[in-house]
Amino acid sequence: MRTQKRLDPTSFAMAALLTSLVAVAPLSTDMYLPALPAIGAYFNASTADVQMTLSIFLAGFAGAQLIVGPLSDRIGRRPVLVGGVLVFVLSTAACILAESMVQLIVARFFQAVGACAGGAVGRAVVRDIHTPKDGARLLAHMGSAMAMGPLVAPLIGGQLTALYGWQANFVFLGAMGMAVLIWAALTLPETHAEPDKTALSLRRMKSNYATLLRHRGFVTLTFANGFSFAGLFAFISGCSFVLIDALGMTPQTFGFAFGTGVLGYISGTQLAARLLKHHTTKHMVVIGGRIGLAAGLGGVASVTLLSPSVLGVIVPVYFFALSVGFIMPNSMAGAMAPFPRMAGAASALMGFLQMTIGAVIGAGVGWAYNGTAVPMMAAIAGCGLIAWVFSRHVEDEDMDESIPEDTPESAELSSQRST
Repeated sequence: MRTQKRLDPTSFAMAALLTSLVAVAPLSTDMYLPALPAIGAYFNASTADVQMTLSIFLAGFAGAQLIVGPLSDRIGRRPVLVGGVLVFVLSTAACILAESMVQLIVARFFQAVGACAGGAVGRAVVRDIHTPKDGARLLAHMGSAMAMGPLVAPLIGGQLTALYGWQANFVFLGAMGMAVLIWAALTLPETHAEPDKTALSLRRMKSNYATLLRHRGFVTLTFANGFSFAGLFAFISGCSFVLIDALGMTPQTFGFAFGTGVLGYISGTQLAARLLKHHTTKHMVVIGGRIGLAAGLGGVASVTLLSPSVLGVIVPVYFFALSVGFIMPNSMAGAMAPFPRMAGAASALMGFLQMTIGAVIGAGVGWAYNGTAVPMMAAIAGCGLIAWVFSRHVEDEDMDESIPEDTPESAELSSQRST
C-alpha cells in the first residue's frame, strides 16, 4: 500500500510537491519582511541586528547544503527532504517562542538548516528525472509557481503583523511547514536510484567539490547565478527599511511594492521558458546578464539623479528581477548537467556559493543603510555588473547540453564503487 501512494516522479503532482518544498525557504524570508521594523521595536534592536535574522538565515542555508547535498547522494532524496521539513517546523516554533534577539537569530539559523533541504535536494531530484533542457524548463515553471507565494506573502505578513504582532508570521509558516511535511511523508518517492556509499566521506566530499570547482563551466554559471541572486537579495534585505522607513509606505501597502519584484521574476522565468524552445540554456544566461546590468545601472541613476520615490525603486527592481528569472533556472540546470552521479553535491555547492554571496551582500546593505535607497540600489547594480561579467563567458565554455553518459567524475565514481 505504501508504494502505491508514492507519486509518479514525472507527474504534475510531483512538480507541485517539489515546488512546495523549494518554496519553504523564500517564504521564510519574504513573509516577515513587513515585520522587520516591528521586530526591531519589540526587542529594542538596531537595523543591523534585525537584518541579521535574514543574513543568518542565508548563512545557515548556505552552510547546511554542503552536508545535505552529499547526504542525499548517500541515503537518498526522500529521507533528507522529509527530515529537513521536520527541522524547519520545530525551529519555526522556537522563533515564535523567542524572548530575545539572540534567541530569534539562533532559531532562524536552524530554521534555515531545515529549509535548505528543499532547495538543494529538490534541484537534485529535478536532475535525477529530467534532461538538462527539460530540467531548466521545469525549474523555470517551478520558479514562477513558487514566486506566487512571495508575491502574496508580504501582503499576508503585513496584515498579520498589524493585527496580531510579528510572531503571527511564524505561526503561519509553522502551519504551512506542517502541511508540507505530511504531504511529503505520505507521497514523496525516492528518485536517486544508485546511492553513493562514499558520498559522506571527507575525502570523497573534498574530491567532489574540487572536481566541481575545476570545471570552468560550473564555476562560470555558479557565479553568474550567485551574484544575480545576491542583487535580488539586496532588495529583499533592504526594501522594508527603504520603502517603509525612508519612503513612508505602511506595512499593509508594502507588499504591493514588494510584489513588483516578484512579478519581474515570474515574467523572466516564463519568458525564458518560452525562448528555450529555440535557444540554449547558456543563451538565456547571457541575455539575463545584459538585462540585469542595464537594470542595476538604471536603478542607481534613478535614486541619485531623481527625487526619491517608490517608483524610482521598484521599476528598476522589476527589470533586475526579470533578469534573475532568466539566469537562475538556466544556470542551475546547466551547471548540474555534467554531473549526473553527484547532482546532490553539485546542487549543494552551487546553493552554498549563492547563499553565501547573498548573505554577505545582505549584511552589507544593513550596515550601509543611511536612511536612503542609495546603498541598496548600489549593491544591486554592483551585483548586476559582476553577474554580467560572468555571463559574458558562459557561451565560451564547453558545456554539453545533453546528459553525458561517461564523464571523468562518473568514471572515478565507478572505480571507487568497484573497489
